[in-house]
Amino acid sequence: MFSFLRRGTGPGRLTPNQAHQRTADGRAVLLDVREAAEWNAGHAPGALHLPLSRLTAGAPLPASAQGKPVVAICRSGHRSRQAARLLAGRGIEATDVTGGMTAWARDGLPVTGGRGGSGVMA
Repeated sequence: MFSFLRRGTGPGRLTPNQAHQRTADGRAVLLDVREAAEWNAGHAPGALHLPLSRLTAGAPLPASAQGKPVVAICRSGHRSRQAARLLAGRGIEATDVTGGMTAWARDGLPVTGGRGGSGVMA
């Protein structure tokens, strides 16, 4: 097992490529914390969706994310950073993606739309 947490500094951060590698091979779950309209416009294939607004209101992680390390992602990295800190405070192994989906798409990583086609960034 690898550690997502850095001692004393809170949750660690991953580049989009690192996040893709760790979630594509099942070592972690990619959790998109953007709102529904952003998610529907385009998201990483295989990502789970739980908006930060629901997470901060106390919503639990989706069942398929329970017991797994979580990599949070948003549009630019700000909300995902908040989500990773909140999850770490709940005792969940969490990190986030620097630059968010904007950097993910810029790095050429896959983005899918809400109906399975190619997505766009919103």
